[in-house]
Amino acid sequence: MNYLAHLWLADATGTSPAGAILGDVVHGRVENTVLPDDLAQGIRIHRHVDAVTDRHPLTLRWRHRFPRTERRHAGIVLDLLCDHALAMDWSRYSARPLGRFADDAGYELAAQALWFARYGGWTPNAVSFSALLRSYAQWPGFERAVERTAHRLRRPDALLQAARHGARVLPEIRDELPQLLGDLLQAAREVDDRQSYR
Repeated sequence: MNYLAHLWLADATGTSPAGAILGDVVHGRVENTVLPDDLAQGIRIHRHVDAVTDRHPLTLRWRHRFPRTERRHAGIVLDLLCDHALAMDWSRYSARPLGRFADDAGYELAAQALWFARYGGWTPNAVSFSALLRSYAQWPGFERAVERTAHRLRRPDALLQAARHGARVLPEIRDELPQLLGDLLQAAREVDDRQSYR
């Protein structure tokens, strides 16, 4: 799951959107940070959702649609493809238009910019982050996301090569994403329920 899916889960569980994205930024034990409780909980949910996604039967099956030599990077491609599929079929998952959802998320992250700067060295901008989320609805937006991610890797060409198989897997993802998101929503709620008893 990438940004949009994590934000969708945060919205569905009533948890912190900024915490959902900080899950990709903050490293190490959350208990060792000085983050507010709502952000820390969002990070816990993010990490649990990522772990459940990686071992989910659908994810494993989709990964095997890639050539064996490219499966190492297939997980990254699948994360981005899931966001693309979610954005393409957004009205299937939310009554709030994607544009409004993206704007709300952008402002939520910008309001917590201090924590992003402290733990990740970057400051989210409401307008540009909203535009990023909106871009996922179109194939060029997916391609740009792949390129941005690839340039952060030591071997960018390997990810770009794996991404060339994305269009072949996308129809299957679009059909089965509701099942995956339903399972991830349940997993996110379990983390939230466990925390509420502490």
